[in-house]
Amino acid sequence: MTPSDIVQKLWGLCDVLRDDGINYSDYVTELVLLLYIKMEHESVHVRERHRLPEEARWPELTQRSGMVLLTHYQDVLTMLSRSSDPRIAAIYAGAQTRLKEPRHLAQLIASLDAIDWFSADKDGLGDLYEGLLEKNAGETKSGAGQYFTPRPLIDAMVAVMQPEKGETVQDPAAGTAGFLIAADRYIRNRTDNLYELPDADRQFQRSKAFVGMELVANTRRLALMNCLLHGMEGEGEGAVRLGNTLAEAGKRLPLSDLMLSNPPFGTAKGGGGPTRDDFTFETSNKQLAFVQHIVAHLKDGGRAAVVLPDNVLFESGVGTEIRRDLMHKCRLHTILRLPTGIFYAQGVKTNVLFFEKVGKAATDSTQEVWVYDMRTNAPKFGKRTPLTAAHFAEFISAYGEDHNGRSPRTDTGEQGRFRCFGREWIAKEKADSLDIAWLKDDGVEDAADLPEPAVLAREAVEELNAAVAELEGILRELGE
Repeated sequence: MTPSDIVQKLWGLCDVLRDDGINYSDYVTELVLLLYIKMEHESVHVRERHRLPEEARWPELTQRSGMVLLTHYQDVLTMLSRSSDPRIAAIYAGAQTRLKEPRHLAQLIASLDAIDWFSADKDGLGDLYEGLLEKNAGETKSGAGQYFTPRPLIDAMVAVMQPEKGETVQDPAAGTAGFLIAADRYIRNRTDNLYELPDADRQFQRSKAFVGMELVANTRRLALMNCLLHGMEGEGEGAVRLGNTLAEAGKRLPLSDLMLSNPPFGTAKGGGGPTRDDFTFETSNKQLAFVQHIVAHLKDGGRAAVVLPDNVLFESGVGTEIRRDLMHKCRLHTILRLPTGIFYAQGVKTNVLFFEKVGKAATDSTQEVWVYDMRTNAPKFGKRTPLTAAHFAEFISAYGEDHNGRSPRTDTGEQGRFRCFGREWIAKEKADSLDIAWLKDDGVEDAADLPEPAVLAREAVEELNAAVAELEGILRELGE
């Protein structure tokens, strides 16, 4: 049975559990809580020791039924949330089952028990789990798409940034840890054998190389499980910390060599705005605040690839100041204009900014910006036209492969979708807006072909007067 077959089988169980009031996100969380116990049971022969107390092990679930099973399982969740193992305690922090019917819990346990999870290759279980997360994000009722970045986009960003062993990779808005997983996979695929590295280097890759922060407890739970299934342990409570990057907790994130992130969209409201006292510019715009965090927490010479909505590129006032500060301290070398329809919020327009930090006290670090327009005349992405790796092939080729993520290749000159703009031109012609487009969208009428505004206004008035006259005539007839 392939991972995709297992995903489909497991996903079908969600419909059965609807009677218990279980939605898609709750269902994935229920799977995580049970999957860790199952995983420990299956892999104990490798470690030759149990991490879980005897009462919380898989056979204790499979041999019970009815209310005895449900009550025991509730006790197990409480027990594991108080575990002395910080990773186990983090995964089960505040965990509660939403299942009310013992038969539904028994059915879920039986389904997990019948699947040979560990017959696949070493990445099979992690890929299977990511498949569930992707399926969850694709269901609009789950609301999970708000923190799920499409895998092809993640892989394209990682491919051009080229993470290396020994580097610290950070995602300050980790979601389900997709960026961290992809960076680790990239490094593993290009390292002959991580297990043959010196002990200190191997331990760094497993526990210190990847760090993230996630605000939502349930999402962080999914992220921890994702990292664990991919062999990324993290320090203390795991690779992904629970906290608000835009508050005091974010200040404790380490300086990093590489930042990969897709910060949440929107503006903080109701007093939930950034509260960091180390940000130079005060703003309620979460993305602009995340930009400040990323610049501040990059090491000198560190690099970043960050997904940001269009408003970050053109917002005036403090937005302009933050962009100028970015271009002073960092070499903003590339902007990728992404097509619409690839995120949960279908209408949102996004970009990826690629930059390298020159130094905190640096000025005028950006001399030119390359813009790749993947949006104009792009397909309408969605369920019928899914985003794939092939859609990024031209961008990756144009960007080049021997730059280690620090700047795009320029030896081929400008291409149709890839164009260079000087810093002076951006300041003079765009007033430091980075919302730069030059291609004509074939699906949109050229403004030059449209009537003058005065003509349109006159025609609208004439149509309105005609409608009023017609209505008056009808009223007169009724009066007669």
